[in-house]
Amino acid sequence: MFKKILVANRGEIALRVICACKDLNIPTVAVYSEADRHSLHVRFADEALCIGPAASSESYLNIPSIISAAEVANVDAIHPGYGYLAESDHFSEVCETCEIKFIGPPPQAIRMMGDKARARQAMHDAGLPIIPGSGIVNEEEDALQALKEVGLPLIIKAAAGGGGRGMRIVREEDQLLDALDTARSESKAAFGNSDVYLERYLDNPRHIEFQILADSHGNVIHLGERECSIQRRHQKLIEESPSPVVKDKERRELGEQICKAVAEIGYENAGTMEFLRDQKGRFYFIEMNTRVQVEHPVTEMVSGVDIVKEQIEIAAGKKLTTKQDQVKLSGHAIECRINAEHPRTFSPSPGRITAYHPPGGPGVRVDSLAYADYVVTPHYDSMVAKLIAHGANREEALQRLSRALDMFVLEGIDSSIDLHRRIIRNVQFRSGEFGTSFLQTADLD
Repeated sequence: MFKKILVANRGEIALRVICACKDLNIPTVAVYSEADRHSLHVRFADEALCIGPAASSESYLNIPSIISAAEVANVDAIHPGYGYLAESDHFSEVCETCEIKFIGPPPQAIRMMGDKARARQAMHDAGLPIIPGSGIVNEEEDALQALKEVGLPLIIKAAAGGGGRGMRIVREEDQLLDALDTARSESKAAFGNSDVYLERYLDNPRHIEFQILADSHGNVIHLGERECSIQRRHQKLIEESPSPVVKDKERRELGEQICKAVAEIGYENAGTMEFLRDQKGRFYFIEMNTRVQVEHPVTEMVSGVDIVKEQIEIAAGKKLTTKQDQVKLSGHAIECRINAEHPRTFSPSPGRITAYHPPGGPGVRVDSLAYADYVVTPHYDSMVAKLIAHGANREEALQRLSRALDMFVLEGIDSSIDLHRRIIRNVQFRSGEFGTSFLQTADLD
């Protein structure tokens, strides 16, 4: 096992990794920007090193600074969390070169699955269904030809993208070229890569993802699916496990296909296979996230598996201790992302938290970076907490989530708590009959 792990991230995910390390009795090193000097991950790690100014490009994305901190602290492994450098094949390679273990997939797997167009082809070759689409579109003529083959409506996607950036929906042919230029520019600005591809656009599908774990000995398991259809601009707001619409037979059959496909590409560590489910119940692979997900707690709650701890043990060369037939999903879990933003206008709300009291009680978990007097800065993502409720079934999980939202005290800044209250009390949401356009069509007043 590792002697010391550096956590190359911030906020609640840095705290989550520190918790897993403490459970494994592994000392931790936090890195932080000048803006995060008073953050909880700095306080609870065994050591902490400042790696630069507030700007992410000069701190959490600064590979030389992070590697220098790792060498100064004499660590033998780095956990990247999610975001920032978690899906950087270059960072993974640098860690290898410096003889520091990257707690994640090998660089070649990150590279393959990080290119969305290449990942689609790889999964298609491995037997998973994909949405009709194109390869990389570089010229206007290529785009026009792809439109004829794919049909309307279609969506333009950044090959190196995620989080809704570099995406444009095209419903009319005369919109294509302008949308292509916009998507390419946005992709270049966000990811340093302007490559895009086209896919058939599915109206109001379900967004379903499967959590997988793969060790270096060829063993792969899945921990069931998560429902991630409640989104705003392709950014997830609420996630739950299991999905209200996925049947046991579907879970079993698709899960087997996924594990087989993951094994074929030689993947290692935690990963998430994302699918769209159309209104006829057909699943289509869209991308793979080669890291731990923001929404991993709902899977942990229903499976009893500590995903972050598994990541560390897999990276240390251990075999998975759980076989697929031993994975038992129990009850239902739902997660709300509590963001520092206005619940109706979605405008960011940085500032000082004047009062903070996370809810508790049976079946409630809160992963958070916040505390009373903590200052939410404008430099980073607006999420300040994840509220997760678990129950014997979906109805009980929703009731506990409602109770927890009512008891969540977060003052001094605007937050999305009221939005979540309105969503989970909506009749359509409670029925489980919704898709990715829910937020645009539902009556939440």
